[in-house]
Amino acid sequence: MPTLSLPVSNLLRNKESFKRLIAHFKYSHTRSGIWTVNASTPWISSSRGPKSALVSRRQVPVGQLTAGNMSTSSREDKTSWLWSVYNETKQQTQEGIWMVNYLLTHKCFCPTDLIPVISNNFVNPDTIFANNQMSLQDIEIYGFDYDYTLAFYSRHLHTLIFNIARDILIDEHRYPEGLKEYDYMPNFVIRGLHYDVQKALLMKIDAFHYIQLGTVYRGLNPVPEKEVIAMYEGSHVPLEIMSDFYGKSSQGHTMKQFMDIFSLPEMTLLSCVNDYFMKHNIDYEPVHLYKDVKEAIGDVHVRGIMYRAVEADIEKYICYGEQTHAVLRKLSKNGKKMFLITNSPFDFVDRGMNYIVGKDWRDLFDVVIVQADKPGFFNDRRKPFRRVTDKGVLLWDRIHHLEKGQIYKQGNLYEFLRLTGWRGSKVLYFGDHIYSDLADLTLKHGWRTGAIIPELRKEIKIMNTEEYVHTMTWLQALTALLEQMQVHQDPASQTVIQQWINEREEMRLRTKDIFNAQFGSLFRTYHNPTYFSRRLSRFADIYMASLSCLLNYDLQHTFYPRRTPLQHESPIWPEQTSTGAMNIPFQSHRTTTGTE
Repeated sequence: MPTLSLPVSNLLRNKESFKRLIAHFKYSHTRSGIWTVNASTPWISSSRGPKSALVSRRQVPVGQLTAGNMSTSSREDKTSWLWSVYNETKQQTQEGIWMVNYLLTHKCFCPTDLIPVISNNFVNPDTIFANNQMSLQDIEIYGFDYDYTLAFYSRHLHTLIFNIARDILIDEHRYPEGLKEYDYMPNFVIRGLHYDVQKALLMKIDAFHYIQLGTVYRGLNPVPEKEVIAMYEGSHVPLEIMSDFYGKSSQGHTMKQFMDIFSLPEMTLLSCVNDYFMKHNIDYEPVHLYKDVKEAIGDVHVRGIMYRAVEADIEKYICYGEQTHAVLRKLSKNGKKMFLITNSPFDFVDRGMNYIVGKDWRDLFDVVIVQADKPGFFNDRRKPFRRVTDKGVLLWDRIHHLEKGQIYKQGNLYEFLRLTGWRGSKVLYFGDHIYSDLADLTLKHGWRTGAIIPELRKEIKIMNTEEYVHTMTWLQALTALLEQMQVHQDPASQTVIQQWINEREEMRLRTKDIFNAQFGSLFRTYHNPTYFSRRLSRFADIYMASLSCLLNYDLQHTFYPRRTPLQHESPIWPEQTSTGAMNIPFQSHRTTTGTE
């Protein structure tokens, strides 16, 4: 084993001493066949160093892993041996975490070929992440949704929507007055959940249509796992009852997926009403309840109640406007064409954009379309464009050109393409709704797409915490240990292994609760990607926490997706990370911070 004759701090002064530390670290961490700094990168691969000394848990047969140990300790108690392997693995994991923290805290010398391993757990929240390779150099036209893309809203808006819809249920649908006891709970639900309309159950489903047990709620209370398994004859949700392509419960689909950020108060209201009926033993039809809540939430928008409230106190509801303005100025300065397609009405958009940009905001956009009725806008060829005056008057003239400075209502994408000629991969459109904003554009029309996911910032900050890094690193190491030691089937060994399984389950629950006590992370179940993540990776070329992330990148920048190994591939290359995830300097002119 390589020896260390100097203090660790001295070993971090130059490249050669750093390599000695890594050699020492690799040796101690591969004796049991487990690399524990980063379980997704089981070894460090150096282009100048030998690979024969590197050991991967995927390449070492279990028998080979344990044979040497067992031959030298055949007289020892099997239980003691298993626990000694466990303790050694845990100690090595803690040492690995300590080294990573030391390097980052003291800004020590770090060769570039080792950066991906050391800094892989620390991600910059202002990074733009790529699902598909895309160069901004190829983008000539930028398109935007309005709500939660150009305009970001404070949490006050969700409270407003919840309260108005709750009162509509009471005043117009004759729901009990007792519902006024419920206030909006901003941390109860997350986006991307599925709702079983007939069973009145809210739940999180993974990319393989499996329910994440422990995340099924009826009202405000979790449903026991045994009850869930009995209702669904397991935890798998068949394709025929899943939500339709746009996440809706229609044409025989009994599930509704809530993908819109505006759906957070709707899910919370559904849960509160269900909770009230169950607490008071009121017999009710779940389908009627779902439709009534859906209608009440819709009325908040359709009747203009929400729009008027925001316009009356715009500083309370709209935030980070200066960052949106900076992005638009940057694109305009670089000669990019821009357009806006939103479902919101003109008066509402105009008031918001006046606040964000100024009264001359329309000078930045080549085309502005309001009340577009997405996703129908992308598929229905029948609706023509209609021009709208500054005072909201609808004109009846036929539209032969989409003119800068004018406002248009409805229409359809096919007519838009014909009138503008903006086709294919030279167009990049940003939106927050994966289905309504992005799916049709990438599948049918070849536009490049960018998803705005505000939740990213919070989740990345959690993943960068010491608690999360420690927990996940040990969870990965323990999982690897379980995978290797499961061949020991004798009762004593199985007793030990069951304790490890219990510990692993406790850690999985803890990592879920770090993000959200009820439903966990937006992007993962315990280990699989969520159904939301699967759709995000399919329909968005790039995704980011806010539009302001564009300020960090030159408009010649190429986004490269990470080359992560498939399950049958050996991870012999250093994992790529998105620009910014490894503390690579962004453009020096960046002055503003991202949204919270």
